[in-house]
Amino acid sequence: MNNLPILAQASNNANGGFGMWGMILIYGLIIVAVYFFLLRPNSKKKKEEAEMRNSLEIGDEITTIGGIVGRVVAIKDEEDALIIETGSDRVKMKFKKWCISSVDTVKDTNPNAPEKKSFFSRFKKEDKTVDAEK
Repeated sequence: MNNLPILAQASNNANGGFGMWGMILIYGLIIVAVYFFLLRPNSKKKKEEAEMRNSLEIGDEITTIGGIVGRVVAIKDEEDALIIETGSDRVKMKFKKWCISSVDTVKDTNPNAPEKKSFFSRFKKEDKTVDAEK
């Protein structure tokens, strides 16, 4: 009669069950996967958007989240807002910085910076003119 719990435990381990530590390991792997696939890219995107909004300058062409396109004419840091000018009739509107969707002005940050290469760029042929001559 006393051997019944021991036999139940032995049959559980013999069936290939992970046990408690296996389940903890699986849950840990799921949490790590959720972090790397969902949370980390989202926080990275938020940092890039905040950097884009804080680097606005007067004269930049912007697009708001509502689709309004205009040029920045004033930045009010104490109100966390900016004033944009739209159209040929010079209509001025005041917006909060969080409503900026994109900056359409192309800025030359560093002309001497090395070009970032993608993973697939190493498979492209560098010099196609040499191949054409052969």
